[in-house]
This record gives sequence, C-alpha cells and structure tokens, in this order.
Amino acid sequence: MSLDFSVDVGNKQMNFNTGYLAKQADGAVTVSLGDVKVFATVVAARSAREGQDFFPLTVDYREKFYAAGKIPGGFIKRETRPLDREILVCRLTDRPLRPLFPENFVNEVQIIIYVLSADSENQHDILAINAASAALSVSGLPFSGPVGAVRVGRVNGEFIVNPTFEETEASDIDLIVAGTKLAVTMIEGSSKNVSEEDMVSAVITAHESIKKICAAQEELKAAVNKEPIEYKPFTPDVELKKVVRERYYGELAELKHITMKKLREDAIKAIIKKAVEELKEEFPETSGEIPGIIDSLDGEIVRLRILDEKLRADGRDLTSVRPIDIRTGILPRAHGSAVFTRGETQVLGVTTLGTLSEGQREDHIEGNSSKKFMLHYNFPPFSVGETGRTGTPGRREVGHGVLAERALTWAIPDTADFPYTIRQVAETLESNGSSSMASVCSGSLAMYNAGVKLKAPVAGIAMGLVMEGDRYSVISDITGLEDHLGDMDFKVAGTETGITAFQLDIKIEGITPEIMRVALAQAREGRLHILKIMNSFLGKAEDNLSDYAPKIRILKVKIEKIGEVIGPGGRVIKKIVEETGAEVNIDDTGTVAISAISLEAIERAVKIIQGITEDVEIGNVYTGTVKKIVEFGAFVEIVPGKEGLVHISNLDAARVREVTDICNVGDKMKVKVIKIDRQGRIDLSRKEALE
Repeated sequence: MSLDFSVDVGNKQMNFNTGYLAKQADGAVTVSLGDVKVFATVVAARSAREGQDFFPLTVDYREKFYAAGKIPGGFIKRETRPLDREILVCRLTDRPLRPLFPENFVNEVQIIIYVLSADSENQHDILAINAASAALSVSGLPFSGPVGAVRVGRVNGEFIVNPTFEETEASDIDLIVAGTKLAVTMIEGSSKNVSEEDMVSAVITAHESIKKICAAQEELKAAVNKEPIEYKPFTPDVELKKVVRERYYGELAELKHITMKKLREDAIKAIIKKAVEELKEEFPETSGEIPGIIDSLDGEIVRLRILDEKLRADGRDLTSVRPIDIRTGILPRAHGSAVFTRGETQVLGVTTLGTLSEGQREDHIEGNSSKKFMLHYNFPPFSVGETGRTGTPGRREVGHGVLAERALTWAIPDTADFPYTIRQVAETLESNGSSSMASVCSGSLAMYNAGVKLKAPVAGIAMGLVMEGDRYSVISDITGLEDHLGDMDFKVAGTETGITAFQLDIKIEGITPEIMRVALAQAREGRLHILKIMNSFLGKAEDNLSDYAPKIRILKVKIEKIGEVIGPGGRVIKKIVEETGAEVNIDDTGTVAISAISLEAIERAVKIIQGITEDVEIGNVYTGTVKKIVEFGAFVEIVPGKEGLVHISNLDAARVREVTDICNVGDKMKVKVIKIDRQGRIDLSRKEALE
C-alpha cells in the first residue's frame, strides 16, 4: 500500500512516499521537493558475522544523470566511480544516523540512495538525509530516530530554509543542519566571514524545521507500523569487564604522566598484551573483548580527569592550543609552500598557480561548472605510524579536503584581481587531531608564500566536549584521543573577524545553543591565538609571486570585437598563440587573459590584440606583413585578421613595373591607411607611409 505524508518546510512542501517502490527492501522511501525526487532503501543482514563487535553501516549515494535528462560525459556513457560531491553526501548522511543505533546492534546495514529526478532549482543533498532516515524509520530496524535535515541560507539578512541554487549563490551562509526533534546532531557548511552569533541563529532556525520533518517521519512510521526485526544483540562478557577493571584500572590511571601520543599508545598496547596473556585461560572465549574494555576504561579515566581536574591526557588545560611551528617557502620550485605543525599534527601545504583555462571542469546533473580554486587533501598511513592502502582518495580525504576548501574559499581573491586558477594540496605528514584544520592553516600560509592576494588569512581549530549528566567541559584543539573518547568534534575555521567554515558532529543526543555559544567563543580565542602566530610569517603577497609561476595579464575588449580576436574557426587566436608562445583565453564578456612564463611573450600578445581591437582609421600607419601578391598590388595584413590592399601605384613614389620588384610574400612593410569603403575594405599606401 502506497502511503504519502507531507510537511511544509520554509516556503515549500516536502513529500514522503513509501510502499510503492522497492517493496523487497526492509525500508524504501521517496522524498520529493519541487521536481526533485530522492529515493532511499535500507536492507539489514538478519544475523551478525561470527565474532563481530562493531556496527558495519554503509551509505551509498548516487546522482543519476537521467534525473536531469542528461547523458554522462566522457567516453563511457554511464555513471562510474562516485564524484567527490556524491562521496561527501554519503558522509553527510552517515554522520547523523550512525549514533542512533544501539551499541549492541552489529548486523550489517546498507543504505542506497538515488537521485531519480532533478531540477535546476532545488538541492538534493538534504533530501538524501531525510530519505535515508525515513527508510530506516519504516524498516523495523532498531533505529532511535528519526532525523531531519535542512539547508539554511541568509540573503539580505533574512534566513531561508532550503534555499534554491540561485539563493545559495547570493547567501552569506550555507549550512546543512541535521538532528532529531530534541537536538541538533550534525552541521556542515561555510559562510562568508560571519559572526558566531549569526551561526547560532542559523542553527536555531534550522532546528525549528527539523522538528516538523521528524514529526512527519513519525507519522509515516506509525502508518506503516512494521514489526521490529529480531536480532541477536552483541553481549559483552560482564565478568570479564569486572576483572579487567579490578586488575588494570590503576595501571591505566598512571598513564596520565605520559603525554606523547606514540608513547601513550605503546603503554596502552603493553597493558592490553599483559591482560590478554593473564586472562586468556580464564576467559578463553571472550578474551578478544579485552582491547575494547581497556579502551573504554581509558576513556573513562581521561573524561573524568577533564571534568574533575580540568586537565587533559597531554597535560594541557582545557583552552590551551598545542605548540605551533611554521616554516614557509621550503620547496624551491613550487609556487608556494608552508609546513604548519601543531603539537603532533603536521601538514605540508603546497600551492600551484595555473591559467584560468586550467580550472576544474565538473559535470553534474544540474549542469557543468568550473572551479578556479581547489584543495586536495591527502592522508597517507605513515602520518599515524601505520602501514595501509594508498592510491585513490577515500571518503576521509574527500570530506576533509572539501571542509578545508570551504574554509579558504571566501578568502580567495576575485579573478579580476588575481587571474589564476589555484590548486592547494594538503599533505598530512603527522596526525594527532584535526589535520583538516591544520590544512586550512598551511593553505593560508602557502598561498601567501605563492603571492596569492587573500582577503585575509584563515585558521582553523577543532573543539571537543566531555559531558556527564549536567556537567560538561569544552576543550580546545583536540587530539585524536579526545576526538575518539569525547562527545563532540566541532571544527571552526575563520579569520580575525568571522567564520568561514563550520562542521559539527555529536555522539550524544545533541547540544544546547548555550553549549554551542561557549564552544564558539572558546574556538574564537584559539583561532585568534593561531592567527597571531601565523601573521608573523606572512609577508606581502604581491612581493612573493614565484619566478616559476605563469605571469598573467588581463585585457578588456569591446564585446563586438571578440569575434575579431578569435577569428573564423579560431584562426586568429591560434595564430597569436603560435607567434608569441603565450596562452590566450577570452570569455563572452570581452575579458582576455594572457599568460606565459615570459613577460616578453605576454607583451607581444598584448600588442597584437590591441592592434586587432583598435579601430582602423584613415591616416594610421602600421608595420604589416605581405600575405599575397597579385598583378595589381599586394595584400598586407596590418594586424592579425585584418588585411588591406596596397595598389601597385601606391607601392613607391617611382613607377613600379612588377609588384615583386618591391616586395614578396612574408616581407614586412610599413603602410598607411588611405581609404576604408562602406564594406570595410581597406586601401593602404607604402608610398605615403615612407613620406
């Protein structure tokens, strides 16, 4: 039986449908907004794998090109590997859903989401989260949702829930917010250097709509009324937990004196090894649970010390930022480089400047686009002292890279002021907490080192939370351990005056606006501290342009002259490139970008283009090239694409018997414009030019 429920969100209606498509899945829901339709299915394994003690949840989101009436580009005319944007939506969907499954549920769950219909107005990503949550809600799985999600923008000071693509372009805030009816649990987005209080207001606005979406999903769930699936819960050995606590809690507590990551990890491994050896005979079937039990005890110790003593595992107080070390310009042939080290996290930022034609072309279901700034983040296994897979970027690399890219995008100068494509690469060399925020810092430093005229330097910091009952502590610049054992991972990036990117993940039911305000205020203090140190390493960007970077000059020509610069079939512009060695690009506004390593090549191209676009007037003198010899004269190209005739009578003051007595094809000749007829034909005179 097909069921439909609707809810008004912002100024639009969001519709949920279930019971018609994919009836063999445990749960299947289509969510629509305008002409956009996003379809999600959920299927769970009926039993867990033997010995499995973790929850294997996978989310796969795909944008089908047929949704927009398009055929995929490229040689293979079908959807292949996921685009970065699709990978990001997988992460966005997973993050608010995963914490809402019980700890004892370890059956495999797969969520598959398709965009079935797309328009050029409404955005798809938030519908994916809502569709996945609704499918889980009607599936009978032990899911303590539902979760609602909206996008929030702000145009002319007014908040907009689920803005269109066009409204998002004009917005100074772009946030995706997800949560339950009780609290916000995930935030992802960027802003154009706005205040902390504006961000809190945007989140509060979002949660009001999230409550309504959750209510609609609850109605849908009640109408379906599916029987809960039966599953065998993972049950840890209670006696083993008791014994491990009694024997090893004290040893774990003594680790508070070890503040270095690797030394602490080695000490924990030694305790685990000792416990396994001592208890494997007493608990032969469950001794494999010992590492998890010790990890849990260690977390309890670290958390209580933060709450009771206001001290952390590495010896810092709650607000201190780890020591920072910065080095710039360490790669002589790169256009810009910087190493940013914060504690045991280190990122090498490398900037490469390219021509405008080297932008990233992207083929999406809503249309093609081109990016002039891109950030690529790499996380090799050696950065955490491990071996592992290398190669194609995984979901972590894509997600962290997009976050850092968003953080820096606001600061990138306009093309008119800095006509380059910018590729920023973040190479994570060491990691112990928030390498994505270190990537923001190294990116700012490297781009300044490359001569990029940023609007302002940008820094980032990751905040954490430990909460037990009514007690809580917000901690600044979290390490990997605090991320793993804490209740919040809250990344904030921005300038001295505002926020440019924002990401929040909550492992508990949610946080209040008051806790968010405390975290944002503390993050601002940390960010300003980092920026103060960074500023001491920043010179004037305009003085730092690398000798190895392409030089670029921008010209403006009249729109009616664009065709003359390009020429029939592109012949004129190709000839300019061949003759000068410079790259020339012109857009439909008449903006011409000329680039080359050599300034001389650029000047030659500029001179030619100025000659082409200059209005040819009677009396002007040019040095042209003889292109063709005829019996009655010579055709001379005075600028690329424009030729005139020098009649034999105008070749010289004396009588000329043969044109070839004066010139041949390819000769340079100074000529004067003596006539332009109504059809634009040009008469030239060598004789008058020599007078």
